[in-house]
Amino acid sequence: MAMTGVGTGTAVGLHRVLEPAGVLPQAALRLDPDPRIRPDEVRIGVERLNLDAASYRQLHTAHGGDADAIRAEVLRIIGERGKMHNPVTGSGGMLVGVVEETGPDSPLGLEPGDRVATLVSLTLTPLAVTDGLAEWDGRSEQVPARGHAILFARSIAAVLPDDLPVPLALAVMDVCGAPALTHRVVSARGDGPVVVVLGAAGKSGCLSLAAARRAGASRVIGLVPTAEEEKRLAASGLADTVVRADARDPVAVAAAVGEPADITVVCVDVPGCEHGAILATAPGGTVVFFSMATSFPAAALGAEGLAADVTMLIGNGYVPGHAETALELVRSDSAVRALFTSRTGTDSAE
Repeated sequence: MAMTGVGTGTAVGLHRVLEPAGVLPQAALRLDPDPRIRPDEVRIGVERLNLDAASYRQLHTAHGGDADAIRAEVLRIIGERGKMHNPVTGSGGMLVGVVEETGPDSPLGLEPGDRVATLVSLTLTPLAVTDGLAEWDGRSEQVPARGHAILFARSIAAVLPDDLPVPLALAVMDVCGAPALTHRVVSARGDGPVVVVLGAAGKSGCLSLAAARRAGASRVIGLVPTAEEEKRLAASGLADTVVRADARDPVAVAAAVGEPADITVVCVDVPGCEHGAILATAPGGTVVFFSMATSFPAAALGAEGLAADVTMLIGNGYVPGHAETALELVRSDSAVRALFTSRTGTDSAE
C-alpha cells in the first residue's frame, strides 16, 4: 500500500531539505525545521535528546571533556544544520518528546499528548532547540532539551512504556536495532551458532548477548577492553565466556576469541574495529556491524585483503518489532537490566 506523499516526496521529507537539492534528509547539509506541519507530518515537543555513543565520544574527546564547549558545539550543529548530525562521525541519536500536533494524513497512529521516542536518527529529523540546552551538564549522552522536531510519514516512533523510567526506556530504544537483528541472524542459522560480541558490556552489547542466547546460540562470548568491564560482565552471567582485548587490535582480538565464531556482533563505539571482527569470524560466518564508528570501506577491503569468506551486515537500526524486543529483554532479564543501568545510570524515575 502506497504511503501518503510518496509521489511528491513529502513522505520521506524531501520538502524539508534546504541543501543540496534532490537528496534525502539524512544526506542533506541543512533541513528546514519550520514548526508548521504538512498533512502527513507530526510535530513533537522535545524533552530529551539521546546522542549516539560514537557522536558523544567524539565531541567529548574533541573538547577535552569541557562541558560548556560540548554544549556549544551541539547547539551550533543543530542551529546550522536544522538537525543533530555530527559532521565528524556522521551520526546523531534519537529523542523523546510529546506529540503536539498530527497532520490528518499521518500514518504513524500518534495522537496529541502521546509521549514518544523517535526510532529514526536525528541525522534526518528536522529539529530546533529553544532553551540553549541550559539544563544539560554536557557530561552525558542524554540531553534535556526544549524545542520541536518533525516526523515524516516514513518516520518511526513508539509510545513510551508506562513501566520503565523515561531515561531508561530512551537509552534502550536508542540501541534496540542491535538485539533485534542479532536475534534474527542467530535464529536464521538454526544450528546453535557460536556468537561473539565486541563491546559486550555496553548498551547494545549486553542486549545483543541476551538476544543471541534467546535465539538459540550454543555459546556466547563477550569481548571487553578493561579488567573492570570483564569483572562486571562475568558477574552478570550474560556471557558463557568473557575475554579481554582492545577491539582495535586485530591480532589481540583473534587471540582472545580463540576458535573463530560463527557470528560476530560489533557494538564498539570507537573506529578501527573492523579487522579484528573479521579475524574473529569463521569462514562462512557473519559479521554484524552496529557501531556508527565503523568504516565500511575498511571492512570491505579488509575482508578482501584477508581472503575472508564472511557475510557483512550493516545494522541499520530498524527491524520490525525492534523496540518491544529490546524493552522485553530489559523487563524480563534482571542481569540485562542491572548491567545496562550500571553503564547508563538511567534506572531512576524522572
